[in-house]
Amino acid sequence: MSATVKPSQAAAKAAEKRTARKGVVRRAGALAGALAVVGTMYSMATPGVAEEPTSGASDQIKAGQEIYDKSCITCHGANLEGVTDRGPALAGVGSAAVYFQVSTGRMPMAQQGPQAPRKQVFFDHDQIAALSAYVGQYGGPETPKVTEEDLSKANLADGGELFRLNCASCHSFTAQGGALSSGKHAPALKNASPAQIYAAMLTGPQNMPVFGPNQLSDEEKKNIIAYVEMLKKNNNPGGASIGRTGPVPESLVIWLGAMSVLLVGTIWIAGKS
Repeated sequence: MSATVKPSQAAAKAAEKRTARKGVVRRAGALAGALAVVGTMYSMATPGVAEEPTSGASDQIKAGQEIYDKSCITCHGANLEGVTDRGPALAGVGSAAVYFQVSTGRMPMAQQGPQAPRKQVFFDHDQIAALSAYVGQYGGPETPKVTEEDLSKANLADGGELFRLNCASCHSFTAQGGALSSGKHAPALKNASPAQIYAAMLTGPQNMPVFGPNQLSDEEKKNIIAYVEMLKKNNNPGGASIGRTGPVPESLVIWLGAMSVLLVGTIWIAGKS
């Protein structure tokens, strides 16, 4: 009897093991299926991975790196980390900062000073775009674009109010620029292009603050740019512009003119008497 029990017990244990293995397989299959379903749903809901740069973009970045290695590496470092007492780090400044500094001739900088002045541009358009792309790949604001359509649709009244509130204290009410402390100055805007003005607001070069989206929206920035473009035009319905430097010189001219008239009148009356 014991001989018959033992085989039956062994068979029962073997059946239990087979059942357990089948349960593990079923659970593993169910888990794999669930993971597949979740992965499919996630891939559908999540934006696709950014595409690899095109050959044209890669070529432009390579060209920008060559320019950087020849003209910028001495002051800004081999890895854009900056060099003490020579130049700041460029990682994260964005292509907009490079575009502004290089397209206005401020960089490459001829010599150290309170601030980099605007001067003749050293690189051409394609070289500036390549250098901007190389530095811009490490993050930061992109080079902005301002079209004629943007300017034509802009609100000049709103732009003028925003300019007087945010810009006139340094650049003057007529965008002629002004002196700052420690030998620095806010430059005149007559030679600045719309894209350069926009890039300056995005990056805050030198003493200028950064105007983020919390301070000025894209639409408000374009309104300011359109107002500055209006100031550049020699539209003086009231007569001579007198340098367009504001009410003080205009008052001085009026005072001198009135005094001249009074002096001539006094001499004429004295001669008659």
